[in-house]
Amino acid sequence: MADIPFETVINELSGARVLLIGGAGFIGHNLAMQLRKNGVATMVLDNMMVNSLVDNAFHDKGDLVKRKLNIHFLMSRFDLLRDAGVELQNCDARNFSDMAQTFDAFKPTKVVHLAAIASAVEARKNPGLCFDLQLTTLRNALELCRLNHDQVGTLMLLSSSTVYGDFESDSVDETTRPRPRGIYANTKYMAERLVRTYNKTNGLGTCIIRPSALYGERCVSRRVSQAFIENALAGRPLLLEGGGDGRLDFTYIEDLVEGMIRALALHGGPAASDTFNLTYGNARTIAEMAAIVKEVVPSAILEERPRAVEKPVRGTLRMDKARERLGFNPSWPLERGYKQYCEWYVSEWEKVVGANA
Repeated sequence: MADIPFETVINELSGARVLLIGGAGFIGHNLAMQLRKNGVATMVLDNMMVNSLVDNAFHDKGDLVKRKLNIHFLMSRFDLLRDAGVELQNCDARNFSDMAQTFDAFKPTKVVHLAAIASAVEARKNPGLCFDLQLTTLRNALELCRLNHDQVGTLMLLSSSTVYGDFESDSVDETTRPRPRGIYANTKYMAERLVRTYNKTNGLGTCIIRPSALYGERCVSRRVSQAFIENALAGRPLLLEGGGDGRLDFTYIEDLVEGMIRALALHGGPAASDTFNLTYGNARTIAEMAAIVKEVVPSAILEERPRAVEKPVRGTLRMDKARERLGFNPSWPLERGYKQYCEWYVSEWEKVVGANA
């Protein structure tokens, strides 16, 4: 197992200029802040379509607290980005000429593609938009990286563990053959294929990241981790399908961000092509997550439901490659990371509820 101090990783990024496409989202704003904290020039390019203040102000019309909480989280992202010194360019990545202007002005040496619908459920509702945000934006990014080949050393793609489809065993690694199901997983896998094609045909350095079951501060995507603590606080039941025996490799955002920074610095570099699982590396049950919510919010109501047949069978993403190549050792097990997140969520909830009391 490689032991690579984080200081060494940051030194490898000395002089880098990192452009985050779709970087105002949950993952992007956390990544941007950590890069800037360590002195890396960072720009976020985003049209705020997925993380829209307008959408969050008008959906869930009967739930004032939830609306105000989401808007609070989104505004907190902007405040944190501004205070960290991150540049933010309001730009639609589907528009090639607009993104080209950003490339010309910022002159990135590394590009991270994060643009996408953040939820498989939402992608299924609007497959055309899912395709557009994932693949049209990626096409533009790849072409601009190709045209600026001497300048851009790496394009990193945020993919998803959903590309593996149903797990045939308890764990998968990067050599496991993908079997994606549904529009979300398939557009992620199509994006991976495009990225590898540009690597082979144009020598573009590429790095693909496959995360899993993320949770963490200021997420508004209604992942199960957010839905559970939110429902507990609102007095709604936590629904445990199949008794909560479904297993996911839950990953705290701080672990993912560290892994992505390590990959930006230490993957094969120009002309190389790499793929890394970046998760905690230990699948846990939904019931175990619910138990942590119950510990933080004792009044939480747990209800069992029949298992949904369309839900994929998941498990652990093996982390051997990231440990050996990147020195990545995740440090936030569910008991510590998710409990911290739940406690933070309770404090933010109380601020919003108190302001509306």
